[in-house]
Amino acid sequence: MDNDVSAGSTTTIAGRLALGVTLLAFGIGAADVIDGVTAADAVSVAHYVGGVALFVAGLFAFRDRDTATGTAYSVLGAFWFTWALSAGTQVSDNAAGLFLVLFALVALSLTAAGGDQLTQATYGLFLVALVLMAIARFGDLNGLAKVGGWFAVASGALAWYAATAALAHWPTALPRRAAGRGVTAAG
Repeated sequence: MDNDVSAGSTTTIAGRLALGVTLLAFGIGAADVIDGVTAADAVSVAHYVGGVALFVAGLFAFRDRDTATGTAYSVLGAFWFTWALSAGTQVSDNAAGLFLVLFALVALSLTAAGGDQLTQATYGLFLVALVLMAIARFGDLNGLAKVGGWFAVASGALAWYAATAALAHWPTALPRRAAGRGVTAAG
């Protein structure tokens, strides 16, 4: 097994925790996991943890000359900050869907940018969540929005795991398969 264990930078760990907590709160609300808790209940978390803390983590990453992490965290911080500020205002479903599509494109860019497996998987799941939620807003499909919420939960859990793994020195890479069919490890 490949035990790629990385301590990660303080900025990366803090950013992953902020993203993980925000995605978990938002996803649990959107998926309607807890009776009476909706995505709108995640507004404070999205505003301060996802918006402000993530944006600040992005600025620190830029200071450390980590442009990939700085870009990801500052743009995602802007996303959560904007979402939190607009929550409760009357916007059309099409406007909300467009907002989600535009940030799905950002998530697509972050996924395609590379990085470690956990980061790519986190952004990839977030991309799927945003696309499903956008389609749900365009078509007034509440069931699809709940499915999108579950993808946000999975994305948040991965971001949280990645931060915890870096702090606890747990494995952060998936095991690699042997080179070909029928190849086994001698032991």
